[in-house]
Amino acid sequence: MRVLVVEDNKVSLALIRKTLATAGHEVVCTETAEEALEIIRQGLAHLIVADWEIQSSLSALSLCQTIRREEVWGYVYIILVTSLNDAQERVRGLTAGADDFISKPYDPDELVARVRSGERVLSSDTRNLAIFAMAKLAESRDPETGMHLERVQTYSRLLAQEMASNPKYQEDITANFIRWMYLTSPLHDIGKVAIPDYVLLKPGRLTDREFALMKTHTTLGANTIDIALRKFPQAEFLRIAKEIIATHHERIDGTGYPTQMRGMDIPISGRIVAVADVYDALTSRRLYKDAFTHEIARSMIEAGSGTQFDPDIVAMFLKIQDAFVEVKERFAECPQIIT
Repeated sequence: MRVLVVEDNKVSLALIRKTLATAGHEVVCTETAEEALEIIRQGLAHLIVADWEIQSSLSALSLCQTIRREEVWGYVYIILVTSLNDAQERVRGLTAGADDFISKPYDPDELVARVRSGERVLSSDTRNLAIFAMAKLAESRDPETGMHLERVQTYSRLLAQEMASNPKYQEDITANFIRWMYLTSPLHDIGKVAIPDYVLLKPGRLTDREFALMKTHTTLGANTIDIALRKFPQAEFLRIAKEIIATHHERIDGTGYPTQMRGMDIPISGRIVAVADVYDALTSRRLYKDAFTHEIARSMIEAGSGTQFDPDIVAMFLKIQDAFVEVKERFAECPQIIT
């Protein structure tokens, strides 16, 4: 696999290039993060080894953030080479979007091993595409949802990355968790494929009976994933997918569905997608409503803190709300907006 090395120290650059080339990799080198970003934007590399302390107008952390924000050409695996062997610094790297770290001075065998680990992650792209295609197939029954999946998965990853900076969640929000959140969050409404059209596509308010039927999409979807999970119990991404599908409509105050879970009993994956999904529903046009502005949606989510939503996640949302607006605009549907 082609590896992009971003390093402005010529000696270090030569050593990394030789190490990876000897291991059989095609190596592309650049001394600036700006050049690296252009290479990534062209889809010419999906695995990066970058020096944390690179001296360019775009820092290594900003490079990570930009790659994650732009959703460029499939998943990009980022390894940061750092002399900062501090837990908080690594948290900063995870929050920015890094996948792995290697400390200076690095061991050549360790560098090759970590690159090969990244290759194994990237080799799962076929599976990732199949999961997304499955989610898109379910979504295709509702022509009003537009780029809903793309927005929700990006919002979910933004929230998870920000939560990685909170010491309270550092054991739970790992690089793998963030990656699985991004991969599986599009499946959150897959159970709607079993909901009849007269309910799913009804333009007006649902009756109590119709709403009860609509709510079954959570258990229908979770049960479907559970069949696969029983066959492959070690598949972490299936466990997270099931959590998201089953719990993203639960509420912190225990009045959600399908099982009226409350508080921190709701898995963190479901609590994250709950905010991402509602924000997108509020700011998007639907059969039964026009789109609300970001300001109205923000106020409604803030008002739901502690009742509908996890207050910690609402706080993270408010902190990074500008990034939500950027995503909303990038995947815009040109809706009529209620002001």
